[in-house]
Amino acid sequence: MFIGEYYHSIDEKGRLAVPVKFRSELAKGAVVTRGLDNCLFLYPQKDWEELAKKLASLPISKANTRAFARLMLAGAMDCDIDKQGRIMLPDYLRKYANVKKRVVVAGLYNRLEIWDEEAWEKYRAGTEKRGGDIAEALGELGV
Repeated sequence: MFIGEYYHSIDEKGRLAVPVKFRSELAKGAVVTRGLDNCLFLYPQKDWEELAKKLASLPISKANTRAFARLMLAGAMDCDIDKQGRIMLPDYLRKYANVKKRVVVAGLYNRLEIWDEEAWEKYRAGTEKRGGDIAEALGELGV
């Protein structure tokens, strides 16, 4: 399970050090792709395969399902963890997420999200202000 916030830097070659506690899970294979809210999603290979199967099974006759599948699948890239525990973030994904030097790696149960640090701070602050309203809406869903 991935949880927590971790602050890291991306080096000049576009490599990101994966938090130590997550490396063994991702060493079996990982996929990074465009996420939502202008971040990147990093999945362990097995979780990515489950998501990709679900996306592939969506009806291609629906414009929104085609668009979402394209966002997630066409933007995806396999990534290996090197001996120093780093992954390479392709340039097109760094541009998509507006990732500069400082990033936040946020654990979200079955995936990691990679955010530009400034964007994460802004997003988190806004979410914290709306926390009560969000909790109430989720309560209606049984959470």
